[in-house]
Amino acid sequence: MPDASRSDLDPTIAPSVFDVDVLRVARVYAQSLLQAAQKANKVDLMQEHIDELFGERKRDPHDPADLGTLLVSTAIPRGRKEQVIRDAFGGRVDDLFLNFLLVLNEHNRLDILRAVGATYRELRDELYNRVRLQVRSAVPLSDEQKDNIKRQSRDVFNMEPVLVETVDPSLIGGLQIQVGDRMFDLSLKTRLESIKNQLIARSSHEIQRRRDRVGSK
Repeated sequence: MPDASRSDLDPTIAPSVFDVDVLRVARVYAQSLLQAAQKANKVDLMQEHIDELFGERKRDPHDPADLGTLLVSTAIPRGRKEQVIRDAFGGRVDDLFLNFLLVLNEHNRLDILRAVGATYRELRDELYNRVRLQVRSAVPLSDEQKDNIKRQSRDVFNMEPVLVETVDPSLIGGLQIQVGDRMFDLSLKTRLESIKNQLIARSSHEIQRRRDRVGSK
């Protein structure tokens, strides 16, 4: 399975990061967690626990012990890892999440925990009728720009958009919007590269046309 960083838990990225077979198995476990969470009215709480492991809300950014990496590591035997899970999470997370980690460990599936987390977020978005938009812009978006993007996205997808914003000065101007594996590139950088390529192609064509004219004489 390719390496996946914390930001890869974003569903706009996850499908292209994790192996297809891994995602298929991860979906089974994520669906089970979501169903249990729905019954217990803890859907959002499970997401918070996942984010604390791999997401932006990691429990303590100054803590050198990365529990997420520890869980997916194969260096610790399964039998020993059960006690590690109980010691690390007992009393710190909801029992539903703790038991879920123990089930993954029992089935020797902790190595796909990142993929399970990414898939759970996707399923949660589907449940809430949301669509996540990975928006990259050269400068931070204004509130008006955000509202415009959301309004147009609602019309296109008929879902509530969630903007995941990234500032990328290399775009020069404009923006890129990624939804799943679909990319809408409205950046000035891409437009300039397109114009440059057209000029190069036109110039090459003109040079070749002149050579053909000379060669025919």
